Amino acid sequence: MKIVIIEDEQLAASALAILVKRLRPEADILATLGSVQEAAEWLVLNQAPDLIFCDIHLSDGNSFEIFRQVEVKCPVIFTTAYNQYAIDAFKVNSIDYLLKPINPQDVALALKKYEQLRQPHQEFGNLQQLLQAIQPKQHYRSRFLTKTGQTIKAIPVEEVAYFMAEDGVVFLVTRQGKRFIINQTLDQLEEQLDPALFFRTNRQLIVHIQAVQEIRPYFKGRLNLLLTPVTSTDVIVSSSRANALRAWLDS
Repeated sequence: MKIVIIEDEQLAASALAILVKRLRPEADILATLGSVQEAAEWLVLNQAPDLIFCDIHLSDGNSFEIFRQVEVKCPVIFTTAYNQYAIDAFKVNSIDYLLKPINPQDVALALKKYEQLRQPHQEFGNLQQLLQAIQPKQHYRSRFLTKTGQTIKAIPVEEVAYFMAEDGVVFLVTRQGKRFIINQTLDQLEEQLDPALFFRTNRQLIVHIQAVQEIRPYFKGRLNLLLTPVTSTDVIVSSSRANALRAWLDS
């Protein structure tokens, strides 16, 4: 069994590899990949593995972007700390979904399920088709409740310019420049927002597509975004995220 692990946390990747080898000593861990870019390049340049373990949050974005860039026909077992990703749909399509912290028994059951489903010369369906089938079932946030003093207000996502993290606090910033504290992390928000409308530019910011006014080249392949309303600091997109940003804006 040839396995690829896509996980940006080195300790988690090593622990999973050790667990898989303990459960299946004959398994061959072909690669441990830590980013969307690295995984996409590896899958293009190498023969497909038998099975992929894939975290959803990677260092440079959401791992679903890998499978939108690269045609993958082997089964995938997703791992994540969140449960908003249409778990039932994944299971119906013979792909398992493990919540972190990873339970060894869950990994054992997932491997057993894979082996039971695997038939000689049977090809698993294109994961891109699976993604297309799942996406209509995904329910994204349409509004956020905010509180100012004793006043509670519902803000539609259409009024959101961006979400910004500052000193451990996450703010919702409207198109009018008003700021409201949100009791969620950017990682949690990223799971809940429509990726066609929102993009995680870096660790501090998730931006609405209509808030992007201009893109300027920056040093070493990075990009500088000009937003409306303006931010207090420069919005820099890493070179590894630059292509994904261009694709998002051009979609």
